[in-house]
Amino acid sequence: MKKVFFKTFGCRTNQFDTQVMMSKLKEFELTQDENTSDIIVVNSCTVTNGADSSVRNYIASMKRKNPDAKVILAGCGSHSKGESLFEEHKVFGVMGHSEKENINEILKKETRFYEIGDLEHIDSTIVEEFVGKSRAFIKIQEGCDFRCSYCIIPSVRGNARSHQEETILEQIRKLAANGFGEFILTGTNVGSYGKDHGTSMAKLLKKMSMIRGVRRIRIGSLEPVQIDDEFMELLDEPWMAKHLHIALQHTSDRMLELMNRRNRFESDLELFNTIASRGYALGTDFIVGHPGEGETEWQEAIERVKALPLTHVHAFSYSKRDNTVSATMKPEIRGNIAKERHRELTALVKAKNYAFRRSHNSSLEVLLETGKDGVFSGFDQYFNRVEVTSNEDLAGNWVLLNDVEVSPDGNRATL
Repeated sequence: MKKVFFKTFGCRTNQFDTQVMMSKLKEFELTQDENTSDIIVVNSCTVTNGADSSVRNYIASMKRKNPDAKVILAGCGSHSKGESLFEEHKVFGVMGHSEKENINEILKKETRFYEIGDLEHIDSTIVEEFVGKSRAFIKIQEGCDFRCSYCIIPSVRGNARSHQEETILEQIRKLAANGFGEFILTGTNVGSYGKDHGTSMAKLLKKMSMIRGVRRIRIGSLEPVQIDDEFMELLDEPWMAKHLHIALQHTSDRMLELMNRRNRFESDLELFNTIASRGYALGTDFIVGHPGEGETEWQEAIERVKALPLTHVHAFSYSKRDNTVSATMKPEIRGNIAKERHRELTALVKAKNYAFRRSHNSSLEVLLETGKDGVFSGFDQYFNRVEVTSNEDLAGNWVLLNDVEVSPDGNRATL
């Protein structure tokens, strides 16, 4: 039986897609050793030039370390870079998003193949296990209808489309029965869930919460315009993780306009303050160095970040993507300037996070995931990582922590 190794790059959606492919393997053996595998499936990310480079470098390294393995390119990179990698003979085969559920047959192919499929497919696979995980990722939708000027994702994931509600709920029932208690909802644009089915994220969350065994639900990145009154009514529910990631991308209204965003700072600030007052930690995405981000725009932006009750940030230095509107914009921002702005932003939010953790160091509910030499690690309800030292094997267990030791580098506790 041939051995298959999966290498996953990028977001939680990709992590879920890898689990879908793993669950469909019937005539192959799953291996954790890339160097002895017969087939390497690379579930790629293409959101930035850096992501493309990481995928390409990994493929090149596998050609050196395991030259006899067949390398198969899957994921978003198959739609943006698959054709060139295939023509250059860097990979044995390319498979698009719509082909995931056919992976068992695809991997049987003895000749090189390019099967890109379409961007309208919706998975129907029920994933019952997550290999090597204690938290379960649940993909609830695919694609995006937003057309942000810098973003390539709609062209590699397609327009927004929701998974069937019953498929999602059945998946959660089976995972909960298998011992999973924390569920992370993911997708390309999670907050758009239900628009095409006459339902909503809030309605789905309510139904999920009633499934026996569901202890905590986290939600992937939401857009400010997607947080409505129905969703706000759920903020005090005990099963809601007390952390929301709301994608702002910038805090200068001029930059938001250039980026073709649907949010503006005044309403963003009001929304964040309201949610923070309900006891929530708040994260966001932020792009620095986008074309047009002059010193005036940056100074305005950083002052506004200071006013936001932020605890986490996923900061990106702008990366030009071919075939996007932003790629044609001027003036471009020099890399050293973008790098310095990135450093300033992340340092500011790190300080905010430290202050938040100092005032939230008790009654922390942590699902411990991994452990080595008596030190276990997991996330609390505020999405802050906690290291726990214990003589017992606590991997996969929930613990309630009080008087946690808080330092600038992280949270620690002893049990």
